[in-house]
Amino acid sequence: MLNLLLWCILFVLCWPIALLAIILYPFIWLLLLPFRLVGIAIDGALELVRAIFMLPVRILRGPLRS
Repeated sequence: MLNLLLWCILFVLCWPIALLAIILYPFIWLLLLPFRLVGIAIDGALELVRAIFMLPVRILRGPLRS
């Protein structure tokens, strides 16, 4: 909702830039999509490494305590 409000304000102040922004937004989103996917993959790999390092601690701690 905030994005729409900001776009409306930009449209009132400078409509050519607002129209250019609304036309270019899908292309920019598609351009940034691979970086987002790489970030998700790296986050998953780091969580796996963290889980492997924390496994001995979890084993020594025993079952979950209430």
